[in-house]
Amino acid sequence: MKVISLSAVQKVKVNMEGAKDAWKQIPLSREDGAPVYAYRVFTVDPGGFTPYHQHNYEHMNFIIEGEGELVNESGERKPLKAGDFALVNPNEKHQYRNASPDKPFIMICGVPKEFE
Repeated sequence: MKVISLSAVQKVKVNMEGAKDAWKQIPLSREDGAPVYAYRVFTVDPGGFTPYHQHNYEHMNFIIEGEGELVNESGERKPLKAGDFALVNPNEKHQYRNASPDKPFIMICGVPKEFE
């Protein structure tokens, strides 16, 4: 078993092309012996966003704090707020954006362990 506080997990800037003011933490992954999923936590600062991208695995998200948007391939923006869940299926183009002018947008992102 492993128990860890998010405050004890290193926060690393997302340096992918197309990202702005986004940070990643990895509290649980295959390095911890997780058999199926890795859990990441993304913090997107006001005015920030993740890259607009796609990949061959799903994301399962839970919004911890703030308000954001999930942008799909047609440019539609689906609002997200604390307490919401979101699913992005494999190969769906997507982007997360902070919708608040002054508060961070924070979410848990579960992915298959092989991808983290």
